[in-house]
Amino acid sequence: MRNFILPSKQIRNFLILVVFISLGFTANAQYKENTEVGFIAGASYYLGDLNTTHFNKSLPFGGIVIRKNIDRRFSYKAELLYLNISADDRNNATDTIAINRGLHFRSSIFELSGQIEFNFLPFELGNALYTWTPFVYTGISFFHFNPQAENKEGLWLNLQELGTEGQGSTSFPERTKYPLAQIAIPLGGGLKIAVNPSFNIILEYGVRKTFTDYLDDVSKTYPLTNGGEIADISNATYEMSDPTGTHIAGEQRGDPNKNDWYSFVGITLSFKLNNQTKGCDY
Repeated sequence: MRNFILPSKQIRNFLILVVFISLGFTANAQYKENTEVGFIAGASYYLGDLNTTHFNKSLPFGGIVIRKNIDRRFSYKAELLYLNISADDRNNATDTIAINRGLHFRSSIFELSGQIEFNFLPFELGNALYTWTPFVYTGISFFHFNPQAENKEGLWLNLQELGTEGQGSTSFPERTKYPLAQIAIPLGGGLKIAVNPSFNIILEYGVRKTFTDYLDDVSKTYPLTNGGEIADISNATYEMSDPTGTHIAGEQRGDPNKNDWYSFVGITLSFKLNNQTKGCDY
């Protein structure tokens, strides 16, 4: 049997590969995990039955971010946000269906999320070689919302309690009231820029894929005709369901085939905590 001998070119390529792998392990070994605390602020908006245009009716939002950097590529992040969303058919000058429908709403959103981030480039505060990177993230979010609308007397009413599409009435037993606490899938990305060894600026655009069509309290059909044939639906419910009083029972109010989203664009000021531990600086 002949001895198998690797060609010199293959040996050289194999050695080069071993060197690069070794350098990668060395680089990771030299990286020290660290934690950042940051504050995010910007503008939030929603997409749904009452708004189909990005950044329309944007409102201020803010929050707190805690980020655990495990290496130059990956980070874990916990985020607590307070957002605002709203829309108003009456401000739509071109859509005749929206003008005739005449609905509006506002809602605050409280969100707690856990995420994992991936940096496209190596990034490390305090290292002049790795001062910026684009990044993406995903995870899971828990959020609470509560759509409201203003009645003729100027009072803002909680729409979920009213059941504006017949939820909770005997005439629509299949329509249950939607929960105000739900989950979403956070998706987003942006740019990280290291300003100095303990401070960076993060530009971010984020979207939240929800599993509800009721961020705006609009999804299915009108529950009753003008005059209120359904006994267990109140006058307040009718007013908030059909403020223009021009629709009939069963007429389409929204699109139940598309769930709502909420989104934001923001800037984070993030500060690295002092994580130095005695005996670990090798």
